[in-house]
Amino acid sequence: MEARGTSGISMKSLERVVSDKALKLGNSFPCQICVVGFLCGICLTSLFLAALTSIGTFELAAFSFSSFSPPCNSTSQIINMGADIDMKLKWKNKAETEEENDQVNLLVSAWDNLLLNNEDYFKKLGISKSDVPNAPHLENCEERTRARERLDTRISNHTFPSWINGGDEDNYPLTRRVQREIWYHQHPLDCEDKSLKFLVADWETLPGFGIGAQIAGMTGLLAIAINENRVLVSNYYNRADHDGCKGSARGSWSCYFLPETSKECRKRAFEVMKKREAWERGTVTGKQNYSTKEIWSGHIPKRWGKPWSYMRPTTEINGSLLTSHRKMDRRWWRAQAARYLMRFQTEYTCGLVNVARHSAFGKEAAEIVLSAGGWRKKKKKKRSEIEESVWSSHKPWIPRPMLSVHVRMGDKACEMRVAALEEYMRLADRIRERFPELNRIWLSTEMKEVVDRSKEYGQWRFYYTEVARQVGNNSMAEYEASLGREMSTNYPLVNFLMASEADFFVGALGSTWCFLIDGMRNTGGKVMSGFLSVNKDRFWRSGVKSVPVWNQFRA
Repeated sequence: MEARGTSGISMKSLERVVSDKALKLGNSFPCQICVVGFLCGICLTSLFLAALTSIGTFELAAFSFSSFSPPCNSTSQIINMGADIDMKLKWKNKAETEEENDQVNLLVSAWDNLLLNNEDYFKKLGISKSDVPNAPHLENCEERTRARERLDTRISNHTFPSWINGGDEDNYPLTRRVQREIWYHQHPLDCEDKSLKFLVADWETLPGFGIGAQIAGMTGLLAIAINENRVLVSNYYNRADHDGCKGSARGSWSCYFLPETSKECRKRAFEVMKKREAWERGTVTGKQNYSTKEIWSGHIPKRWGKPWSYMRPTTEINGSLLTSHRKMDRRWWRAQAARYLMRFQTEYTCGLVNVARHSAFGKEAAEIVLSAGGWRKKKKKKRSEIEESVWSSHKPWIPRPMLSVHVRMGDKACEMRVAALEEYMRLADRIRERFPELNRIWLSTEMKEVVDRSKEYGQWRFYYTEVARQVGNNSMAEYEASLGREMSTNYPLVNFLMASEADFFVGALGSTWCFLIDGMRNTGGKVMSGFLSVNKDRFWRSGVKSVPVWNQFRA
């Protein structure tokens, strides 16, 4: 007990000695200088860091230096001061963010009204339409259409109007040559030549025929026309028979794409077909002159040999490359014919695609434009020669890389094995493994269920057209009837064109629509992007190759 007491007294004595020393040391002038210097250093560093993180707009004058006196001699004062700075910065950043959002929304709204050609909107803002910055995601449809029409006119010594993107290795074999020769075939120099023959045909109007089937049928007629040395002239197109297609374009393919032949040859063909002897002599023929088999599975033009025999395998089904099947020739030809028929959009179609791109990408485009500074403070400059002559031919901007996914379900089950969205997304994830920068999907589908399920894939950003979608398993014909003719034609064509321009594609080759999208991509510079399909055509016999397609072209 005594020993323990002595030890306790000794410990207390030691504590007093240490405390006295610490007090004397704390009262020493050098120590005070060090502590004050350290605390002031913290204060100045906080102020300096705050200035750096305020996006270049922080002003020292925004804070009164009276808040820093007495000098930094209190930890609680430093904490309070830091909290005060942090709060003011948050309010300032919030105000700046709101202002930036307002600017983005204003620019998106301005582009909205440019598309609507709403003069009153700009009068209220007190600005001219010409003051609005160029929208990188939109085309000047009027200007581009004039240029396309000029290019598509045959004159002596006129160079071929190329619409093919990429090099020869980026397209199906002989694509450039085939497109050029089809165009010359369909645009003879003299449409009054008495030896000229025509094939005049309406587009298919049978119930249950979708747009894909109609296009496939017309590609068969174009093959017949070329084989018989006739100029194909398409006549009534029921899907263009609506109020959106004006004047002579109503009920005509030319509402959506430039005509398959010249105005002069169309005029001549319609004159000739009124004469009975022209039909008897074979100067003009129509669909009724050919069997269904000839139209849908007739002879492919052989003037170019067999280029399909050396097409590079770029389509993957069930994890293996498709190297051959019984319809290789038809796949190659339908791609060429569809590319020709859809080579140039009209002003009407250009406007539809503009609206779709603006709805999907308008906000992102505005943020990009505004990142260069406030647009209302800048005076728009006159376009330079390089803008007029070179940059004007560039395609509109879309966020890239972009994957197009077309999910076909509904009544298609009677023709092919349908797959749920999960199967398509597994293929999408496979592409992303190889291209990790890919995180955007343009989704096209007639099913509401698919759009709803897409929200479960938070790692992807989905874009799609805003349209009423099918619920249940009604037929496609019933669904299209519920939309009306104009909408049921316009929105699928927009999705078709967007899918053709995407960087990658996942679909179902058992669907004619996907078959044609693939063809447009393979004649539009996208061959080496590959195509992953959830199924194959029921008529195909496929070969097997296990190497993923993108290993062939990605360094």
